[in-house]
Amino acid sequence: MFSIMDYTIPDIPDLSYGSVYCIGRNYVDHIKEMKSEQTSDPVVFLKPRSSIVHSGEHVFIPPVSADVHHEAELVLLIGKTTRSCSKEHALQSVKAFGIGIDFTARDIQSQAKKDGRPWTLAKGFDTFAPVGNFVSFTGKEDLNNLNVSLQVNGDVRQDDSTSLMIFSPSEIISYLSHQFTLTPGDLIFTGTPKGVSAVKAGDSVTATLGENLSTVTVDVKS
Repeated sequence: MFSIMDYTIPDIPDLSYGSVYCIGRNYVDHIKEMKSEQTSDPVVFLKPRSSIVHSGEHVFIPPVSADVHHEAELVLLIGKTTRSCSKEHALQSVKAFGIGIDFTARDIQSQAKKDGRPWTLAKGFDTFAPVGNFVSFTGKEDLNNLNVSLQVNGDVRQDDSTSLMIFSPSEIISYLSHQFTLTPGDLIFTGTPKGVSAVKAGDSVTATLGENLSTVTVDVKS
């Protein structure tokens, strides 16, 4: 059953409401660099809204972690209430898209994996989800062929295309909508390509989507 209701998001979206869904293990080379295994369904985790910051703001390394990594990602902004939609209709739910960075306390995540516990603590610290400006989605933009890049202090760390995703944006939206009701204001971080690495206090991190379609720059603090 396909259910979708029109809703208007303002040009500058209010990101203080809605859920933050994240997809892990969505690029083969990133799976390899993390020595993980590919899954038959998307790996889903959540971030709290308090993790969201914007370009020009700071990312704070929590005192409980000594190994925080950057993960640049295509981010989708949901603009329509959606439940159990097909892959063919899924992109009708997208109001806008942009770049985001999923910061991860890798040491905490590694321990959680060993203990069989969720990744919430590793992913959900305040400031751990910077997002750039959002670009309106008209249906003409090819979300499956966008460059995702990230620089730390001017050095390129990540530079790949969304064409390398295991699960496409439409497949991700359809899958999530069969597990949850997606609502206006929800964000979906769609996974990161290879090249993730540690950041330290004093670093300047810039992530870019496409030819400067969306950009976010944050300074890392301790």
